[in-house]
Amino acid sequence: MNTDLARYHRQMLLPGFGDKGQQRLRDSTALLLGCGALGSAAAEMLARAGVGHLVIVDRDFVELTNLQRQTLFDEQDVNDELPKAIAAKKRLEEINSEVRVTAIVDDINHTNIERYAKGVDILVDGLDNFETRYLANDVAVKHGLPYVYGGAVGTTGMAIAFMPHTNDSAPWQKSPEEDFSTPCFRCLFEEAPAPGSSPTCDTVGVIGPLIAVIANIQVTEALKILTGNFDLVRRKLLNVDVWANDFYELEVDSAYTNGDCLCCKQRRFDFLTGDSGSSAVSLCGRNAVQVRHRQDKGGFNLDGVAARLQAHGAVSVNEYMLRSQISDSNKTYELTLFPDGRAIIKGTDDPQIARSLYSKYVGT
Repeated sequence: MNTDLARYHRQMLLPGFGDKGQQRLRDSTALLLGCGALGSAAAEMLARAGVGHLVIVDRDFVELTNLQRQTLFDEQDVNDELPKAIAAKKRLEEINSEVRVTAIVDDINHTNIERYAKGVDILVDGLDNFETRYLANDVAVKHGLPYVYGGAVGTTGMAIAFMPHTNDSAPWQKSPEEDFSTPCFRCLFEEAPAPGSSPTCDTVGVIGPLIAVIANIQVTEALKILTGNFDLVRRKLLNVDVWANDFYELEVDSAYTNGDCLCCKQRRFDFLTGDSGSSAVSLCGRNAVQVRHRQDKGGFNLDGVAARLQAHGAVSVNEYMLRSQISDSNKTYELTLFPDGRAIIKGTDDPQIARSLYSKYVGT
């Protein structure tokens, strides 16, 4: 055994690893898209496994309410008001000094994601909204990158690894007989749910152990891909409800075979070009930001959103708009939401903060 890899001895005993597999991990770069609950748990396990370079992109700061489930952070990070990416880098370098960690404090969007994905070997999902997942999927398909999806809210979660069909040869497309390509994210989820129609961790909560379950499934799939064990990658969508003790899988291969995906079949990257998705614009002189979502679907039920926001402050709603007071990070904001998904968030002129609040309390 290579003595430089001795710390990974127990892992290297496993089938599919050995010196060769471990060296492949050391030579790999993983892009962590978000460093909240799933992202921080995945980053820690990837660092412990010996992935050589972790690039972590996250726009938020560590808050006290994160500590219930975001195990990479502690109370000192809250007191120091550290960005999650910076706090993660500090902790990961203490866990494994051999791993290089690049911390980027930024909002992931169509103007920067290709730059952050340049030179990486895999995308790992630690995101909190569908829009950015479609964006990640566009990058994965366009550049032939594997994308490991995970989502968790309440007591339920999902995970699957995508190795998209590409026009060029990818490592998992060695020959027609050895083509392990999968459907892409957009094959499975053709359209995002309408804003306000899906629960978020900030409106319905999340149980901490669920995060560990989903994140470790994600990391396991990532390790299979990075070590070249493409035949072992999960080809079904795993669904978990840790409270109801339900674990089941859904067959998804037919989503590519029988579908006509706009992304991986038609090669349209609408989210990456900015033709789909949202925009956020500061409103001059009002200390407010308008967040607008482009969507094909009609309006959504304001009453349903109001019910979830009751726990966060006063809410009023009529057929034309919803208005709510939201306390977040020791600050109070006024959220005005319209039936078409458009919102005005008063109390900030920073579009990134407004997008973050929208994702947390309305959802996309």
